Amino acid sequence: MAQTIAEKILEAHLIDDKDRVEPGRVVRARVDFVLFNDANGPVAFRHFANMGGGKVAVPEKVGLVCDHFAPAPNAAGARMLGDMRRFAREKGIENFYDVGKGGIEHTLMPELGLVGPGDLVAGGDSHTGTAGAFNAFGTGMSWAGMAAIMVLDETWFRVPESMRFNLHGKKAAHVTGKDVILQILQGIGVDGALYRSMEFAGPGIAEFNIDERMGICNMVVEAGAKTGIVEGDDITRAWAEATCKRPWKIVNADAGAQYYSHHDIDLATMRPMVAKPYSPENVVSIDEIKPGVHVDQVYMGNCANGTISDLRQIASVLKGRKVAKGTRAMIVPATQKIYMQAMAEGLIEQFIEAGAAVSTPTCGACFGGHNGALDDGEVAFATINRNFKGRGGHAGAQVYLGNSYVAAATAVAGEIIDPAKL
Repeated sequence: MAQTIAEKILEAHLIDDKDRVEPGRVVRARVDFVLFNDANGPVAFRHFANMGGGKVAVPEKVGLVCDHFAPAPNAAGARMLGDMRRFAREKGIENFYDVGKGGIEHTLMPELGLVGPGDLVAGGDSHTGTAGAFNAFGTGMSWAGMAAIMVLDETWFRVPESMRFNLHGKKAAHVTGKDVILQILQGIGVDGALYRSMEFAGPGIAEFNIDERMGICNMVVEAGAKTGIVEGDDITRAWAEATCKRPWKIVNADAGAQYYSHHDIDLATMRPMVAKPYSPENVVSIDEIKPGVHVDQVYMGNCANGTISDLRQIASVLKGRKVAKGTRAMIVPATQKIYMQAMAEGLIEQFIEAGAAVSTPTCGACFGGHNGALDDGEVAFATINRNFKGRGGHAGAQVYLGNSYVAAATAVAGEIIDPAKL
């Protein structure tokens, strides 16, 4: 039977070869990698202890990354980070990345070559779908379920139906992968892909480099998807050959594979998109944003939009310009390696000269925990993935979402603006 990408990856990881990989059926599988951060890891560790604790079944499959409460903003955050350190030490977890030694999990793991094409990846964080940029099946799971994987080296999946998004045409200036997923959310809504796999394919996918593909897959969960996977191509292969430390295999759909739905996306007509408060589906074109709305804070970075590509996009707008009076700008490279590369290219100096604050890699401001939380009544523009009430700090704040070009232009103008107008 012809299969989708998600179905083929699941079949390759089956424990019982008698299982049938068909939408709706439950199958048992072994994952290639299990990813925890300091927000979900400590809770999963307690579940692990309640299941008997002991040894982790396959320690080399486990990754622990300190990113949410890193650097520790308070004593409670320090305890979360301490729990990570203790678990790594006691259970012999070599893939442990503390403050200053790694970065944000979804960017860091592929950067280290620990996630690659054809992999099945489980994470305690809902944005584990970011792995789909690398032609992998990544999905968030319950913390108890993650603990069970560490005990048993297996888990179960209900095989998802798949949706096919065919990209074609040449993208315009200032359009990125972020705009692709925002336009899709505008069309299908926050439950339009509920427990389905979103496949991104077609000739237009070659318009986006590996970094920009992360921007697409990072937000599939905002549509309710189980996973999102980019079709493998020469860009995927070149990245994997240069990066992956484990065996990998590009997986693409068979001709004749069955899909829940097909969607056609013309990149040539796409404009930079903006999600208005308070939902990632409340999306409009940059041309529909009412001018004159003052923005107090612009946050540039996150697990998918703190890449070197994003930092270059930001620099292309900020070079020779200043952050507007009354607006503060924060830029967060996603990993230490990206931070150092940006330094070598002179980008960090440009950011500081423009009047922006540059942070060590952290998820702090993304979820409103620290390093840039918003006050009551403030308006922010951010390259993050969610803008629910309270997501960036106070529930009285408003957060707009968009790509790095638009974010940088907004920092300069002090209001949301098309970068082409600067």
